[in-house]
Amino acid sequence: MNAGEKVSVVIPNYNGMAFLETCLKALLADAPRSEILVVDNGSSDGSRELVQERFPEVRLIALDQNYGFPRAVNEGIRASLRPYVILLNNDTEVLPGFTKALAEALEADSRAFSAQAQLISLHDPEKTDDAGNFYCALGWAYARGKDRPVEYYEKPGRIFAACAGAAVYRKHVFEEIGYFDEAHFAYLEDIDVGWRARIAGWRNLYVPAAKVLHAGSGTSGSRYNEFKVTLSSRNNVYLIWKNMPFLQLLMNLPFLLAGFGVKFLFFLRKGLGGIYARGLLEGVRMCGKGTRVKFSCKNLPCYVKIQLELWINVVKRFG
Repeated sequence: MNAGEKVSVVIPNYNGMAFLETCLKALLADAPRSEILVVDNGSSDGSRELVQERFPEVRLIALDQNYGFPRAVNEGIRASLRPYVILLNNDTEVLPGFTKALAEALEADSRAFSAQAQLISLHDPEKTDDAGNFYCALGWAYARGKDRPVEYYEKPGRIFAACAGAAVYRKHVFEEIGYFDEAHFAYLEDIDVGWRARIAGWRNLYVPAAKVLHAGSGTSGSRYNEFKVTLSSRNNVYLIWKNMPFLQLLMNLPFLLAGFGVKFLFFLRKGLGGIYARGLLEGVRMCGKGTRVKFSCKNLPCYVKIQLELWINVVKRFG
């Protein structure tokens, strides 16, 4: 079977008409045999009409309002018919070989839950946008290689979690670990699902042979804004509470307090300190409503590996 025939591609969209046509044209050229689904989050800019009129081969799932990224991709994953599901942001343009490289990565590693492409800056193609998502004991999620030369990140390997803006997932694993957490609405939901997969013994990979151009902040509009800072800080508290057992949380508490303190000062200098602090408080309240990952002794070796990686990633973050 052709690699493309094993793949469904889910593109979440909210008022992304400015990007959508370019995204779909590039994808159809790269993967004409793949199943492609656009999940529209109640757009009002003509996105739905564009898909229906110009791309009849694409399945459109039209939601009645903006439910956020996790709900949109969950709708697409559940509706998909193939064993591998690629999630792709609407502000991307895949390069030739993208779909094949991602599908072959899962074919080659039976314990891989996900495999992320190399995201390259659309506006400056010599620079990296994201070469794998990482998380560290300071409570910081970061995209490896941000704004650094593309050629530095041509080696495949394991990562903490895949950036859901351009990654493939093994569909049946969602039934084991749960789907994207819709409480997030946006930001860090990909770290969360990758973390849960790691706890269950699965791996997340980086596959630089799969390349995609990414506009970045195509929906939210900028790298730092009230919407992004509020949700990111809120979700980060929830992410830690959800995935760390009590003893692990206690072990990391000094690092986390230091990390949150540094972030607060960073956003304070940008005039967003109050917004960041309110987001943290919202995250504390959110913990009372969510569901934690149930601890199991059989996963203890996975927890140990993850903890070592959280410490190592502090060093890598400053490397």
